[in-house]
Amino acid sequence: MNASPVYLERISSVRTQMLFLVLSLLCGLLGAWRIIASGFDTLAVILVCLAGIFLFYTFNYRTLVIQITAETLKLRFGVFTWTERLDNIASCALDQLAWLQEFGGAGIHFMTMRQRYRASFNFLEYPRVVVALKQKRGLVCDLSFSTRQPEQIIKQLQELAPALRRER
Repeated sequence: MNASPVYLERISSVRTQMLFLVLSLLCGLLGAWRIIASGFDTLAVILVCLAGIFLFYTFNYRTLVIQITAETLKLRFGVFTWTERLDNIASCALDQLAWLQEFGGAGIHFMTMRQRYRASFNFLEYPRVVVALKQKRGLVCDLSFSTRQPEQIIKQLQELAPALRRER
């Protein structure tokens, strides 16, 4: 089993990191203001929790690592990793989404697209590749992820994934 990468890309987004940092600071300041004004009530707890969540996002979603080996596609976003065997890939293509869906968020999202449930590892400003799975993983039928080099990733997957080699 050869685990050395055929393709490796690390991408980060200052824009995404700043978004999460601003949201963390905003919620933290509003939470502090609420605690000073009204004490530690339900709204204060919610605001402080949101600040903590966005602070986690700030650090966790700093870098997306995309790794393709002869046998797997691996995506790592902070503490979260998704590994997919290449023999479970049915197709891959440049991801085409409506504007709101394309710019609707950063991080890891789960959503339904064209009646297929999808896991998306996403930054705001990069194009995405979508990979259709032969066998669902839980509810997930498709996997999409941001990349600076979608054509290169599609080419690598077409060369390595058994189902895609037969189509060529």
